[in-house]
Amino acid sequence: MLEIGIIIGSTRPGRNGDRVAQWVQQLAAEYAGDATKFELVDLKDHQLPLLDEPIPAGRAPGQQPHTRRWAERIGSCDAYIFVTPEYNTAPPASLSNAIDYLHREWAGKPVAYVGYGIYGAVMAVQKLRAQAGVLRMADIGPQVALTLGEDFVNFTDFRPRELHVAQVHRLVDELLAWAQALGPLRVPALAVSQQA
Repeated sequence: MLEIGIIIGSTRPGRNGDRVAQWVQQLAAEYAGDATKFELVDLKDHQLPLLDEPIPAGRAPGQQPHTRRWAERIGSCDAYIFVTPEYNTAPPASLSNAIDYLHREWAGKPVAYVGYGIYGAVMAVQKLRAQAGVLRMADIGPQVALTLGEDFVNFTDFRPRELHVAQVHRLVDELLAWAQALGPLRVPALAVSQQA
């Protein structure tokens, strides 16, 4: 069974990300059926401080207990969906920081994006795509762009338009196809750390 981690990128009080991620999880699980498990991964639950590992993740696994817990959680997933807002044209620092903690756990796995913001978080997603490439993730094309003016009432009450359901389905189709194709080809974790 494939396990897809739906990562809630914002830790801000009053965030919209948890509701967006739950909506994605429900749609994806109903659409994909029992062969795939969609799990919410909330950065609030991991409480990662600003990167505090003395050696970059590409050169050595992290030593801090919070890094090890995070690595275990992310390493158990076959693919990811990043749910991200956009703050000043970028993803939140909490998400960028969480990504930077790891290296080998991301490699060889596909990633998809659901963004929300004034303009659907398209600039934040572009920055995440660049980061994914460096980490050897398979960055898939379809993304869901939710706008605060059209998919939220008063910018806070999440009410996505119906057209986004088909977008989530397309995203899930491509993400699962890539996860299945890359599974047997994935570089073992030890080999990835030695290559970095």
